[in-house]
Amino acid sequence: MPSLPKRQRLLLAVVCGVAVANVYAGQPVLDAIGGDLGLGPGALGWLVAVGQLGYLVGLVVLVPLGDVLDRRRLIAAHLALTAVGAAVTATAGGGTQAFAGLAVAGLFAVVVQTAVAYAASRSAPAERGGNIGVVTSGVVVGILGARVVSGALTGLWGWRSTYFALAIASTALAVVVLLVLPADERTARPDHRRAPGAFAGLARDRLFLGRGLVAFFTFASFGTLWSGLALPLGAAPWHLEPVWTGLFGLAGLVGALGAARAGAWADRGRAPGVTGWSLAALLASWPLTAMTGTSLWPLVVGVLVLDFAVQAVHVTNQHRLTTAHPHRTSTVIGGYMVFYSLGSALGAITTTAAYDAAGWVASSALGAGYAACALLVSKVDRPAGGVVTRSWHRQGSAQA
Repeated sequence: MPSLPKRQRLLLAVVCGVAVANVYAGQPVLDAIGGDLGLGPGALGWLVAVGQLGYLVGLVVLVPLGDVLDRRRLIAAHLALTAVGAAVTATAGGGTQAFAGLAVAGLFAVVVQTAVAYAASRSAPAERGGNIGVVTSGVVVGILGARVVSGALTGLWGWRSTYFALAIASTALAVVVLLVLPADERTARPDHRRAPGAFAGLARDRLFLGRGLVAFFTFASFGTLWSGLALPLGAAPWHLEPVWTGLFGLAGLVGALGAARAGAWADRGRAPGVTGWSLAALLASWPLTAMTGTSLWPLVVGVLVLDFAVQAVHVTNQHRLTTAHPHRTSTVIGGYMVFYSLGSALGAITTTAAYDAAGWVASSALGAGYAACALLVSKVDRPAGGVVTRSWHRQGSAQA
């Protein structure tokens, strides 16, 4: 199989970044949105939650379609519908319309997983991990970059400008995808009637469940940091404004982009080792982050290490799963990302509760606990992974 050209890898990374930004762009400017739409404090959390709930539904309902339809056309269609959701949000006259727009944008933002599956399926085996690393780096750029950009745009032209920009970018990308990416011409295409049964098969796969649990706890740790960091930074002694808090995302970007190399290491058969030391680094980042109340420099280092570790684990997990499930790449990535989403949600919910109870030190202890659970699961799951992988590979080949 020929390698995936550089410009196509970069295009897919941009698709991932813009799509996921639709889900996270509102986080740093919730007060501005709520004030404009007349929403009370209790409703602000739903401005983020409805997009994430839509995303979760899309993982189950939409992503498996990539195993039975042309992924290039599917990517373009989902980008166009994401643009519709962003436009509805940008023009919202009240909370109901904003919730509807954000739900639609979140639902079709799962184009991210279809883009990753497209990259994996069109990559030569020796380059699959490296290509996945490049493409998924766009996800972290989108999550963290959206915080910085939305804060800046809101300061210049108001919060609606962020969603207008996302609608325009998503529409333009839909056109570029059709022009640049080749058609997804697979010689073996599973029967669409078998697609629903794919999740049942995954539920019996120990490799999938193991990687899913590692992702669940890893992204619970990630969510603990990024959903709670504004609390200590906005309190004494720092009292930072949201736009300055968002700049800490730049340290996260540096770490996450550095981890794109993890895919190349996975191509050389080092995925289990990379996962192990990355999770150890994730755990080690939390004592630094816990020092936020007295110094910001340890926080910068902790954020950089945490995002490097999380992205490295994410890339190696997807490499192992797409290699094990070559005929169900969309389904397996969609199922895996359910664990990702649930873990992120758990971190977001529990970090605020921990902070209310005992401050940022408690939130840091919580994040470290999630990291320790991920490391423990990875060690327990490691010996049996290869057997299950080969078993499912034979099953997937037979079905195709």
